[in-house]
Amino acid sequence: MRKFPLLLLLLATPFFLQAQSYKKLHNKAILIDTHNDIPSASIEKMVQFDTDLKGKTHSDLNRMRAGGIDVQIFSIFCGPEQLQPYNFANREIDSVYEWTRRNPDKMMIVKTPSQLQEALKQKKLAAMLGVEGGHMIEDKLENLDKLFERGTRYMTLTWNNSTSWATSAKDETEKKDSLLHKGLTAFGKQVVKRMNELGMIVDISHVGEQTFWDAINTTTKPVIASHSCVWNLCKHRRNLKDDQIKAIGKNGGVIHLNFYAGFIDSAYEKNHAAFITKHTIEVDEMIAKNIQPDYAAIMVSEKYPDEVAAFRPSMSLLLNHLDYIVQLIGIDHVGIGSDFDGIEAPPKELNGVEDFPLLTKALMERGYSKKNIRKILGGNFLRVFEANTVR
Repeated sequence: MRKFPLLLLLLATPFFLQAQSYKKLHNKAILIDTHNDIPSASIEKMVQFDTDLKGKTHSDLNRMRAGGIDVQIFSIFCGPEQLQPYNFANREIDSVYEWTRRNPDKMMIVKTPSQLQEALKQKKLAAMLGVEGGHMIEDKLENLDKLFERGTRYMTLTWNNSTSWATSAKDETEKKDSLLHKGLTAFGKQVVKRMNELGMIVDISHVGEQTFWDAINTTTKPVIASHSCVWNLCKHRRNLKDDQIKAIGKNGGVIHLNFYAGFIDSAYEKNHAAFITKHTIEVDEMIAKNIQPDYAAIMVSEKYPDEVAAFRPSMSLLLNHLDYIVQLIGIDHVGIGSDFDGIEAPPKELNGVEDFPLLTKALMERGYSKKNIRKILGGNFLRVFEANTVR
């Protein structure tokens, strides 16, 4: 009878060792998420990042630490309906600074690679800032400079809305015949050049194809896509086509994969549109209360998780996008940009920041080496950050 417990132990050992292996790798690797919208979500939902938000958001400070996140780039965002977007950007930056002030033992503001290394040494969350949408500089280079001084280390040239100097993917797709210009204007190229001079990374997520090519041909530094996926696998205007992916590889940049179901699975948005139509009254009621339209849709989706779960994709589809990029341009050009708290539906297995270890486990199961997993989780972004930093 004693043989059976021994047999069970022998059968269980490989699974135990595998669990220990991926957790050990995850904890040792530098995990960098280049896009998380909790600053916006905390305002819209009236919650505090440094409290327990389980069941309310994808993220909070303690869950980030539990998920092994070492560096979080907090997205500074507002939609075009904000009349003073530069002031709103500073309001969100103030929030991140306040979280840090209240939790000096858990997180610190990071502006340079050396400060990032210091945060790692002290085992604190390295808090970085990325502005999502060039409209937030209000057409003023001095505002760009001031945002850099406050810690902004990348700027997405557009959000879904175009600026006077850059056209978005949404507008180039939906308004292509009525646009006053397409791509970067002379001032737009000046913005890119100024970002290079400052050491602010050019982010090409959300931009139209012409803006993309103008930016690639203007920048002298590696770019990032802070939260995008592959067009050939999911034909969404926000995803990158093969020639764009190849250009980012040639530029030395990195594509950080977005967890949003609509960029992973082409069937998702049709299903979600039907869901929103069913709940239009509730969405409109939230918008009437001055909740940003995108967040109104997110919050209604979160109210009915079982309905949305029925059409959420699996993590395997996300990893198909990663495999595709690696096969096309190599392991040095892919990373993670979750878009947590800016989306209503990530893959089924990734319900919040605490689930990041499962991503490492899945990468191991796909056969990626420990060295390459470390590149995906953060090493590739570190290279681009170093390359953009002005010394």
